[in-house]
Amino acid sequence: MKFYRTGKASELLGISKPTLLRKIKTGEIKAYKIGREYRIPESEIKRLLEGKVPDKVVIYARVSSRDQKEDLERQVEYLKNYCSTKGYKVAKILTDISSGLNENRRSLKQLFKLVESGEATKVVITYRDRLTRFGFKYLEQYFNSHGVEIEVIFDNEEKTPEKELVEDLLAIVTSFAGKLYGARSHKKKRLVEAVKNALRDD
Repeated sequence: MKFYRTGKASELLGISKPTLLRKIKTGEIKAYKIGREYRIPESEIKRLLEGKVPDKVVIYARVSSRDQKEDLERQVEYLKNYCSTKGYKVAKILTDISSGLNENRRSLKQLFKLVESGEATKVVITYRDRLTRFGFKYLEQYFNSHGVEIEVIFDNEEKTPEKELVEDLLAIVTSFAGKLYGARSHKKKRLVEAVKNALRDD
């Protein structure tokens, strides 16, 4: 997606630069801050010049395991109702059943393709950790650089089930053990089993 500097944007919109900056600060015009300067996405220029251009809203929901499938369905239903209340037209619903530490989630990769191709302008999630356990800010900056906003319904951290946290811990241990001893190593398997047993005892 193309971005314009404030000088060019004010020229295209037929307003002064100070007026443009004031509208950005009041939220009337959508812009992204890069360093000390603002960049206005082409989609925002078109919206202001040609009328409201509907957002291409993508819903993303995730749970860690298959026995949480009902939770996933409820999560999707909540997101759909939220978007309906806000007047968003949902273009795509993406779901994953996988740890938030897994970077190879099928729907997450699909989401990246939608962002990079300009087929999404807004991603709606319930909690930050539905998208990723760590590094949310980096992901948000990357999406923003493509003119895509991440809208998080609940700012506070979700109180996730203990089982999900245990699965994420095991995912970390398995990943590091694989790198340390090799994916098929007996040492790796013993270490992972030892951690599982320790968590089970707790």
